[in-house]
Amino acid sequence: MVIVFGSVNLDLSIPVGHAPVAGETVLGGKLLMSGGGKGANQAHAARRYGVAVRLYGAIGEDALSEPALARLQAAGVGVVTLRRVPDRATGTGLITLDADGENRIVVAPGANEAACGDDVSDADLARASVLLLQLEVPLNESMRLARRAQACGCRVMLTAAPLSQEQLPDLAHVDVVIVNRIELDQLADLAGVAPGAPATRACHLARMHLCAVLLTLGAQGAMLVDADGAVETLRGHLVDVVDTTGAGDTFAGVLAAACADGQPMRAALRMANAAAALCCTARGAQDAQPDRAAIEAFLVAQDGT
Repeated sequence: MVIVFGSVNLDLSIPVGHAPVAGETVLGGKLLMSGGGKGANQAHAARRYGVAVRLYGAIGEDALSEPALARLQAAGVGVVTLRRVPDRATGTGLITLDADGENRIVVAPGANEAACGDDVSDADLARASVLLLQLEVPLNESMRLARRAQACGCRVMLTAAPLSQEQLPDLAHVDVVIVNRIELDQLADLAGVAPGAPATRACHLARMHLCAVLLTLGAQGAMLVDADGAVETLRGHLVDVVDTTGAGDTFAGVLAAACADGQPMRAALRMANAAAALCCTARGAQDAQPDRAAIEAFLVAQDGT
């Protein structure tokens, strides 16, 4: 089982010819309203892979909560564990997509700020194989939960986004930290790591905190650096990009699910890398996430294996 502790949002996405600059109004295309939030996206991706998933976090008691949860419930993600907050709105993401499929996102956290790690019991942590975290809910709650999870023998994975410029996550209780290039530099700066090449900075972080650092590189693939400094690289996949929203969350969710399913890290990375590429070929985050059969078929078509 995978436990996800994180954010739940309703995403409002509009395609535009170009992103507006300050003071500019642009006309966009068709509005897409769909479930989002890093926690929900990762939980949905893990469930689409085929493992049992429980999602912990917080949503409002408002009209936004039902559409935010619709796809999660349809996929079979356990959402009864979510805290209901009567005095806050469900988190909301406002997304613009440019002609190249690149996104710009503004999030109103709303009820996500009330997420509480104590909602996850030690018994659930002991039954789970992986705890998956992100930083759209209170950092202190996530880090306290990570410590408890490790004590229960549960592997902890953290997507280090969005990062605060003032507070460094406690990576001592994280087994795998997942970052893109921007997040790697932000995390390394917070940790006092000297400027340098991405692989060098990732190695310093891994050795400093005794955890693995997984650097996602989009179309260029991914790089995994373990606490001993060993580096493993994975090539990317070229696809026709429609929308990059949720690709990183898809990567993390499938990685956690494949590891929970007993796959070795190399195989899990390969599945996650392919899933993220497929997610970019359609609009939306959860709407575009592939199931395990689609991932395996894509890999056969790409690699013949």
